[in-house]
Amino acid sequence: MESIPAARRTEDIALDLLKFVASQANVGSKSAGSTGFGLPTSPKSDDQVTHLLELYARCRQAVEAPVEKK
Repeated sequence: MESIPAARRTEDIALDLLKFVASQANVGSKSAGSTGFGLPTSPKSDDQVTHLLELYARCRQAVEAPVEKK
């Protein structure tokens, strides 16, 4: 008996899209360590989390957007 794969939820698709975009844009990745001199260049973890949540919301909007038929 063959099982029919269930349709993926839009949340799952948006999460995969988020992972792809974040990996390509180096969003949420840890930066290289520094010697302690100069200004810190990496954003705070709270800022990174906020940015990732905003990006996820944008991914969900893109996935859930209606497709125009031609």
